[in-house]
Amino acid sequence: MAQSPTPAKTPTHSPLRGVRVLSLALNLPGPAALMRCRAMGATCTKLEAPPPAGAVPGTPGDPMGLYNRAAYDVMHEGVRVFTADLKSDKGQALLHRHLAKTDVLLTSFRPSALRKLGLAWADLRKRYAQLSLVEIVGAPGERAEEPGHDLTYMAEAGLVTGTDMPASLYADMGGSLMASEAVLQARVLQLTKGKGVRLEIALSEAARYLALPRSWGLTVPSAAVGGGHAGYRVYPCKDGRVALAALEPHFAASLAHEVGLAKSHIMAMFAPESHTAVARWCATQSCQQLETIGAAKDIPLFTLPA
Repeated sequence: MAQSPTPAKTPTHSPLRGVRVLSLALNLPGPAALMRCRAMGATCTKLEAPPPAGAVPGTPGDPMGLYNRAAYDVMHEGVRVFTADLKSDKGQALLHRHLAKTDVLLTSFRPSALRKLGLAWADLRKRYAQLSLVEIVGAPGERAEEPGHDLTYMAEAGLVTGTDMPASLYADMGGSLMASEAVLQARVLQLTKGKGVRLEIALSEAARYLALPRSWGLTVPSAAVGGGHAGYRVYPCKDGRVALAALEPHFAASLAHEVGLAKSHIMAMFAPESHTAVARWCATQSCQQLETIGAAKDIPLFTLPA
């Protein structure tokens, strides 16, 4: 049955307990990474620029607070947020007071912007030997100054296949996972090397990683999980759609029995007649009927009512 997404539960273990993370990262990837660090037990602090002139009192300085306040609030739950103009002496003073007691700094600026703020890695490691830096950038290395966004990185990775907008911000969210992983890596390296490290996370590389199954040919239309297998695709039903995932032999056998197919081995499920039979059967079933059959016959499916 279709359900609304719910936030992931906080992990039982807290591998980042006692680790102090300071974030200057804006929009989606940085705050989402900070949310994950907080869930892993880190003590999280964020410095934001003052809100734009004329903004309603209490408006965050992070643009995400303007785009979608609800999303902003979820990602910053449990995070101490301070306002600081990093281009001012007062803001710089506040920044360095926090850096003096920070284990990992998380940023999402271009390298040139970090240099202007005195936050280039060469400067940071001279002043704070134990501090680690996790830099979220658009593209890696020399391309880090190039303009780009989630959509362009997904297009570059081959994940934009038509003119419809993608269902989610995959590069940004994939990048946030990599960034939170980098915070864990940084902490391990701090403990083993006795000094801070710099790690770069490129959103374009996050998109490229998510696109690997496509680049390997796993999701092309003729492939098993691209729609070539009759038991693994989306079909119309009487009052909506159903996502079938009867890929493994025992699942395919259960589906074939319900549909009336004589054979369910892998090659049989690729045959056009198998696709026709499954489509015809799905069209006669309601979402509720499909849910009941799936539960009773051990067939992986998820219904999407119209």
